[in-house]
Amino acid sequence: MGFFGYMRDCLARVLSRKKTLLLLGGCFLLFTVLGACFAKTPAVYEYHLRICERFLDRVCYSSRNVFLIFTERFAGDALILILISAAGIHTAALAVPAFVLAYRAYLFGGTLAVLFTVYGFPGAMIAIVFYLPVRLLTDAVFLAATALASGRGRGLCRDFKELLLDSAVFLLLILAVCLVELLLLVVLFHTPGNLV
Repeated sequence: MGFFGYMRDCLARVLSRKKTLLLLGGCFLLFTVLGACFAKTPAVYEYHLRICERFLDRVCYSSRNVFLIFTERFAGDALILILISAAGIHTAALAVPAFVLAYRAYLFGGTLAVLFTVYGFPGAMIAIVFYLPVRLLTDAVFLAATALASGRGRGLCRDFKELLLDSAVFLLLILAVCLVELLLLVVLFHTPGNLV
């Protein structure tokens, strides 16, 4: 079976874990709502505000080369994906993707709340047109990887070849999402001069 055949098989195995996906998706939604609800509390407001400022300064309105931004974003997402995939080695390690997804969902909700309330109409447009679709696609890949890791993590994983191939499939999907983000950056925010 070729790689694209394996990719279809991998995605079919993800879809076969519907209950796990629904549970993970429900938890993700819960932490997103919690992040949005508590975004204005004094303990975390400055933290969310700094994250939004950094996102706007370093990604959206940066004067840096967009390919450098793409490389940084892909490297960060790939590291998270590797941590999630590696958690499938043993049941005890499944706490790692649970924490990662809960933290990302909480930040996602808080960031959306700050973009809409603090930055007004421009922030809402950035959230709807750029931040929301890219973030949802990225987290969908992480949820799929977590669903497979949780199925593999019962006991000790001995099929490392399957784990590596699944990781390669998800890395390819993350690469595709980062390419979509790159395209949106070029179209929406960056002048042709920032391409080189």
